[in-house]
Amino acid sequence: MARLIAERSDIVPKLAEIFRENGFEGASLALIGQKTGLGKGSLYHFFPGGKEEMAAAVLADIDDWFESNVYRPLREADDAGLAISGMCRSVVDYFRSGRRICLVGAFALDNVRDRFAARIRAYFAAWTEALAGALERAGSDSTKAQQRAEEAVADIQGALVLSRALNDTAVFERGMARIEERLLAA
Repeated sequence: MARLIAERSDIVPKLAEIFRENGFEGASLALIGQKTGLGKGSLYHFFPGGKEEMAAAVLADIDDWFESNVYRPLREADDAGLAISGMCRSVVDYFRSGRRICLVGAFALDNVRDRFAARIRAYFAAWTEALAGALERAGSDSTKAQQRAEEAVADIQGALVLSRALNDTAVFERGMARIEERLLAA
């Protein structure tokens, strides 16, 4: 039996997948209604600001997930190496071994980038800062740690694109294994 959508939070994961599959512009209210089973009235009840508010809610949900599963563990773990390995496992799980695109990255490349610039910038900045902090605790100097963190996040995004382009999840998994190896060797 289909789950009843009773709260705004019930629809956010569905919206994320709709935006991933269709982009911001391609996700019309008609399509969103069709995919969620909600009429325009219900959609506006949950999201009075329309599609832009829906996308903002999805980005906030992504931020919350990454804060709990990636950034905070990187910042707070006693063992930085374990935290880095945990980050890599979490990223593989979140992106479903490369089958799921990075919606924040997609928005950064899309013509909606300026609408969500602060949230996009915050996502990537939080990730690189948390990873750089873990690398510093593991023994890297701050300049090298920042460089390695930026390189790792860029490599993750590139591995996602290549994996999707080739329709081969093994590309992403191999990429993540190499990224983890390089980070731990640092």
